[in-house]
Amino acid sequence: QVQLVESGGGAVQPGGSLRLSCVASGVTHKYMSMGWYRQTPSKQRVLIASINFAGDDADYVDAVKGRFTISRVNANDMLNMVYLQMDRLKSDDTAVYYCNTDPADSNWGQGTQVTVSS
Repeated sequence: QVQLVESGGGAVQPGGSLRLSCVASGVTHKYMSMGWYRQTPSKQRVLIASINFAGDDADYVDAVKGRFTISRVNANDMLNMVYLQMDRLKSDDTAVYYCNTDPADSNWGQGTQVTVSS
């Protein structure tokens, strides 16, 4: 069964940086693209960054392109780590951030809150 644990969120001022981490366990993760998603109370959860299983090809939505960087480490068949380096943060980046496969599995972690405010 897929298990996802996100961490690294927090409160930061505009222009600041955060690095999110995700531990993903489950036999299928090594062979699938992984993504970071975010959700605000008023919006649906959306995919903002995705990386292929080899870790050498990534895609981003326009809102975060050039500011966020996704990366991954495939430790073994059962364990993978996925990271999201977030720079030049804006207030619009305030959300709960989740990692999951891309496309997403039905099982989600608890997410990690990112708050960007002065």
